[in-house]
Order: sequence, then structure tokens, then C-alpha cells
Amino acid sequence: MILAWLSVEDFRNHRSTEISFDPGRTLVVGPNGHGKTNLLEAVAMLDGSGSFRGAHAETLVRAGCQRAYVRAELHRRNRSTLVEMEIPVGGRSRAQVNGQRVRSLRDLAEVVTAVVFCPADLAIPAGGPSMRRSLLDEVLAGTDREFRSARADLERILRQRNNLLKQAGRRPDSDALNTLDVWDEQFAAAGEIVARRRTDLTRALVPAAQQAYRRLAGTDAAVELSYVTSWADATLAEALAAARADDLRRGTTSVGPHRDEMEITLDGLAARTHASQGEQRSLALSLRLAQHHYTAAQVGTAPIILLDDVFSELDEGRARRLVDCLPDAQTVVTSATGHVPDGIDTGSRIEVHDGTVVAALARSDERTDPTA
Repeated sequence: MILAWLSVEDFRNHRSTEISFDPGRTLVVGPNGHGKTNLLEAVAMLDGSGSFRGAHAETLVRAGCQRAYVRAELHRRNRSTLVEMEIPVGGRSRAQVNGQRVRSLRDLAEVVTAVVFCPADLAIPAGGPSMRRSLLDEVLAGTDREFRSARADLERILRQRNNLLKQAGRRPDSDALNTLDVWDEQFAAAGEIVARRRTDLTRALVPAAQQAYRRLAGTDAAVELSYVTSWADATLAEALAAARADDLRRGTTSVGPHRDEMEITLDGLAARTHASQGEQRSLALSLRLAQHHYTAAQVGTAPIILLDDVFSELDEGRARRLVDCLPDAQTVVTSATGHVPDGIDTGSRIEVHDGTVVAALARSDERTDPTA
């Protein structure tokens, strides 16, 4: 998959920016806070997953404006695709592909695939379980339509169930209990699908993550990933029934995929508590490389790689080894200093200042029009 060009209007601090990308590697430089990451964020949002920074719509739209627009042309298997997204301050975002409206932003995952490496990833092995669940869900959302549907159902049902638990309190009436039965049945059905897909993915990621870690860390340490559900050996339906009294007392759902964990071990020890900071960073990068490998195999094309100032967080040796591990795929790299490790052969260089592209240098080293 190749991103040919990107256009953003009133997105973050960009009033109107259009840039072309090298099919190999593009370097985006500029001072911190001037809009480099905003461009990567716009690209990543085209797969329908939302902001990788967790931003809400009102923060994505430039101050004083009511909506933002993101447009891009992508090439895949000798076919060009135009993806357009409208992000309003209020209401839902809308998108269309080649002029045809998509019913759900989640469906954009079948059109655009990208893998983001960002400094926040370095906390995945040491952070809370939600970070590791989010990684699994991100991979599956980009490759599995049934998972996308089941996860959306699960999130909706969980909100409804929690609202009912809070309203019913410790002494629910018969109507509340009957409604809870309905929500439990639906929650169990969707939750089993989500947990099964996450479990299968966890197993599938191990070989690529192991290989990447050994190359990044330069050791033979064994990397293991395991998905642990919050309902042990019972079915989710049985676990929900057993936890009902406690859930009513607490007003929240205590078992389900939203409480699960992907455990990471290094030579048999929990990475979260026993791995050094350097080991955790290598593990985080290994997981992203494994994500790229898995996604490419599932969708049949190499996802775009977005490296958001990752090298500034790595020591020289680890940064150089990451370059050696990068797959053969279109890559966009941001850097505040313009310095990148040896081996990053950037085909074009884009300079951003205060939300504006001030220069674009092509592979031929000829100055080009930034809007070309």
C-alpha cells in the first residue's frame, strides 16, 4: 500500500496543507509543537480507528472552526483509491471512498492499513492491562470484520449493563432482573468472540515478536505472550451469573473482555515487573513489528509505517537495530532535529513550521512545490 498524497483542512493547527509522499521513505521535520505528528495522526485516522493519541473530535478541529477534512489518495495493487473524511466538532465523523459513503468508519480498515510507532508505545509492556488489550484490538480491528462488529456490540452492551446495574442497586425488581438476563446473554455472546479472537491473535504474534526481539536486543531471551481471561475455566455466561450479586452491589461489570490481560514474559519472568527499561522498549518495538507482519499477511499488502519521533527515545544501538528490522514498506518518519539513524534513506524531506509546509525536498534534491 502506498500513500500518494495527503490533504488536511482545519485539522489541528493546519489550516490547509497538501503534501506528496515518497513511495519509500519520507522524513517530516520541524520544531516540536509545530504539526509534524498531526500529519501522521491524520494519515492513521484514515483506517477508521480514530486518533492514536486518544483525542476527541473537538481537539482535532482547528480552533474557531466547526469541522476538519482529511483526504488522501492511496495506491494498492495498481488501483487508486480516494479516501475522504469529515470531522465535525459535534456529531459523528463521516467518510467516503471514491465518492461513496461508508456506513461505518470501522469499514475503512478494509481500505487503509497503517502501523504507528510512537513514544507512548514504549510503555506497553509496563503499563496497565488496557494498553495491551488496546494493542490487540487495534490489530484485529484492521484485519477482522467479525471482530470489529463483536467489539462494537460488546462496548454498547457493557454501557447498557453498567447503567442498569447502577440504577437497580442491591435490590433490583423483577423487571430489572429480566432485562439483566437479556444483557448478560448478549454480552456473553459478543464477549466470547472478542476473547477468542484476542487469544488466537496473541498466539499468532509470538513467532514474529520473538524474532524481532532477538534482533533488536541482540539476545536469545525467550518472549512469550499469553491471553488471560477474567473468567478462568467457566464460560463467560457462567461467570456473569456467579458475579451478578457482586456486580449489583458495586454497580459495574466485574468480568468480561474489558478485564482481560495479555501477559508478556521474558525468559519466564513478567516483563511488566522484571524487565529493564531497555528490555521493555525492545519488547514494545517487537510487538509493533509483529503487528506489521501479521497485518501484512492478513490483508495481502504491507501497511504504511508511521514512525513518530521514535528514534529520539532510543539509544544509538537500539535505533540502528530498529532500522535494520523495518519491513519493506512505505515509511513516514518524524523528527524534531532532522537526524535519523544510518540506514534511513529518506526519499523526500518535508519541513513543517507552525502548521505549514515550508519546504519539500524530493529524492532528486530539487526544491519542489509543497502542494504538488
